[in-house]
Amino acid sequence: MSDEHKAALAKGRAEGRIVREYLEGLRATKPKRGRKRTPDTIAARLQKLEVELAAASPLDELLLVQERRDLSAELDAMSSTIDMTSLEAAFVSIAKSYSESKKISYQSWRDVGVDASVLKSAGVSRGD
Repeated sequence: MSDEHKAALAKGRAEGRIVREYLEGLRATKPKRGRKRTPDTIAARLQKLEVELAAASPLDELLLVQERRDLSAELDAMSSTIDMTSLEAAFVSIAKSYSESKKISYQSWRDVGVDASVLKSAGVSRGD
């Protein structure tokens, strides 16, 4: 395998990682429908769950334990912040090259949630 081939593979892996991280960040920060939960509302529900667990039937106990696990995971996710600014900057720097190498159209990027202004900054146009 030539050095050029190795460099091309490394570039492809790096670009793929940047795209994956950016798209995962978009998905994680996408606003959800309905009333927004806050750490306080989750903590209040967790306290109520403890009371409900004391008198729960075995089946209800199972469901409440799972709800507690889900709420705890959601609370943990809220405490970890995603730096979309740096993810977006990295994405913009490689998006045109990645689009060309993988033959990804402008509309495909839009379909997965990439904002038009980000694509414009990256140099990916509707004609691509």
